[in-house]
Amino acid sequence: MRIYDTMARARVALDLPEDRVIRVFVCGPTVQDNFHIGHARTYIFFDAFVKYLRTSGYRVFYLQNITDIDDKIIDRANAEGVSYDVISRRYTEEFHNIMSGLRVDSVNFFAHATDHIAEILNQISILIKKGIAYETDDGVYFDISKFPDYGKLWGQNPDTLLPSSDSSATKKNPRDFAIWKKMKPGEPYWESPWGKGRPGWHIEDTAITDRYFGPVYDIHGGGMDLIFPHHDAEIAIERSISGRDRLVNYWIHTGMINVNDEKMSKSLKNFITIREVLRSYRAEDLRFALLNANFSSSLNYSESLLQEARRNVSQISILYNKVILKLGDRAKYRKDYDLIASLDSIIQDNMDFRSLFRDVIKLVGSWNADLEHLGKDELNQAYSVLKWVDSFAGIIRRGSSDATVSGTVELLLNIRKELRAIKQYQLADSIRTRLLEMGVYIEDNGSDTAWWVNSEEGGDDL
Repeated sequence: MRIYDTMARARVALDLPEDRVIRVFVCGPTVQDNFHIGHARTYIFFDAFVKYLRTSGYRVFYLQNITDIDDKIIDRANAEGVSYDVISRRYTEEFHNIMSGLRVDSVNFFAHATDHIAEILNQISILIKKGIAYETDDGVYFDISKFPDYGKLWGQNPDTLLPSSDSSATKKNPRDFAIWKKMKPGEPYWESPWGKGRPGWHIEDTAITDRYFGPVYDIHGGGMDLIFPHHDAEIAIERSISGRDRLVNYWIHTGMINVNDEKMSKSLKNFITIREVLRSYRAEDLRFALLNANFSSSLNYSESLLQEARRNVSQISILYNKVILKLGDRAKYRKDYDLIASLDSIIQDNMDFRSLFRDVIKLVGSWNADLEHLGKDELNQAYSVLKWVDSFAGIIRRGSSDATVSGTVELLLNIRKELRAIKQYQLADSIRTRLLEMGVYIEDNGSDTAWWVNSEEGGDDL
């Protein structure tokens, strides 16, 4: 398998050990506001990536952090007149609800920054003892002059970098970044050898990964906007402590989102939340749309992108459910089909979902055109291929399992059957038409009628 590695600035062979658990860390959210489609792109991609590794036989421990103390959280709390933890708890719950709605469920453990203060204090102490960090009147700062490789991940010389966002007249260098911020009146705090305060953003992640993975681990992921300063700062902190030549073996970053060819931002009023999208589209539609591109390149998000994704997801889902209907209890999932091996070679080339989806859609069209003539083995091949793709891509809609919905649909279909029996075809057809408008797909097979949810309109309720 090959993957684009940010540090190498090239596609490299992803050489993962098979005799132990693969350690993957992806930067989680700062829980202070609603989550947008940029978050969705990152977390959907890494969900699919980790699931693909597991489907391929690797054992993976997927760790994600939750930044539950930060300047933005404090600012939001002050604006609402509540404590910081009211904000962090609210948006942590919202994050988990949103991820569940997106079928992002591969993370093994969420580590909260405020649960790791002891580890953070320990790392700060080590950096001070080594002369790499220094205390001032308003905090403790990392001295970037002591780490010549600072900026290497981003590919910039430290002397040309912009000042850090931690503005302070007491810093030795405007580019030095805070690893401990001393308390200002009214702010939340923890006790430390340097006075009451709270951790800086960058050291929260290194303290967490060092505790669970040690000084060097396999894969670190996140959005491209985190490369600098966040990930370069993580490298500087952990390598300065460990003395190792690297923090991770592979750096994987997802590209940014543009909306109608403009950068997404609140100031341009084109900031789109995940909840907004899911009012009109299904999770599978959004997953398809965001995966259907080179993961490390910018993605232009538009209504037409989602509409195309919905059409493709519907086509794939309808065929999948038709195949299940035909196979019944004869459905047997097998991964040893040559067709799966061929598709697997596509996804192994830099997680190329665009090419994978293109070929799957061609197959679906072919199977659909010849469905009535497919034998059991051919049906099982179609079933296995689509189930394999869905095991990591998560793009196939399932029929409804809600008892009330099922009962209502079955009642209407029984009425329709009785109407057809007495040759009231116009009324029977009107029931079929209305059900289709509500997203219920119907297929008549002799005297039997099968149905499943195939919502062309409407989204997921979270």
